[in-house]
Amino acid sequence: MSTDEKFDGMLFNLAGQHPGGIFEVLDTLFSFLARKTDFYNGGEKGQAKKIMLEKFQKYEKLANEKHVQELAEREEQDRIRKEKIKQKKEQEEKENAKIIEINDDEADKILAEEKLKKQMKEEGKSLNSESKTNGSEKKDGEEEEDEEDKGKMKPNSGNGADLSNYNWTQTLSEIELNIPTQVRVKSRDLKIEILKKHLKVVVGNKTIIDDDLPHDFKKDESSWTLEDGKLILIHMEKINKMEWWNKLVESDPEINTKKVNPENSKLSDLDGETRSMVEKMMFDQRQKEQGLPTSDEQKKQDILKNFQAQHPEMDFSKCKFN
Repeated sequence: MSTDEKFDGMLFNLAGQHPGGIFEVLDTLFSFLARKTDFYNGGEKGQAKKIMLEKFQKYEKLANEKHVQELAEREEQDRIRKEKIKQKKEQEEKENAKIIEINDDEADKILAEEKLKKQMKEEGKSLNSESKTNGSEKKDGEEEEDEEDKGKMKPNSGNGADLSNYNWTQTLSEIELNIPTQVRVKSRDLKIEILKKHLKVVVGNKTIIDDDLPHDFKKDESSWTLEDGKLILIHMEKINKMEWWNKLVESDPEINTKKVNPENSKLSDLDGETRSMVEKMMFDQRQKEQGLPTSDEQKKQDILKNFQAQHPEMDFSKCKFN
């Protein structure tokens, strides 16, 4: 610990006892010098003022240099973040613009698959309609919750949560935190600390967040920006890209991650293996909602059909396959 930082804890404690802020602290300090020391009249005339100005100018210079450096770092982080977003968008546009040439057989196969999907979808609608007639269908959006999920918040449209002082959204790879300010502010009015397991956001004299994070993230690839002086945006890159966060910080209410909509996540941002796994999860979820077999169940059925076709002499009518 440096000499400058030696008394930080004591000074923070002192500042915390002054609701009027730093100016009230200075008032207390100069009052102490006047009452308990000979600071003002112990030396030559004007010496105390000269010393104060020298110290003020010394640390004013250091503070300004630090401020300029922090602004430069934030601008660079913002430039890198925007460049990443631009590159992702360009990559998505390139992928969407690709033209795949296929022969007649492949075209017929695709048409047959589309026809089968449409037929399965219609059958799923029919099943849902029949269930409603029998009074067994729940209202739209209602699902039977597990005991452990009761009381948890439903995720917002961005798979995060809308809270009183801020809202956050997430994909499988990143967290976006939005904090609106009550009035227009400048960067110097903010104190934002993004640590490995802790997040602190102070606007003026008001602490918005000061709490531990439930999961690890890539600190070096995370950043914050201030837009139009009225909105703080904090971007955090997840380490585990196969995990949905159930809260932003430990004191937040939990969201029910079972109701997260994977389609809101940017699948193009994921690597090939992870993307295939997520797409399979999404397909199986839709199949279950329509009362249709999942991809694994469909494979088993296809294997059984092939086996039956090869052995027509065998009777499978009374067999059950799980």
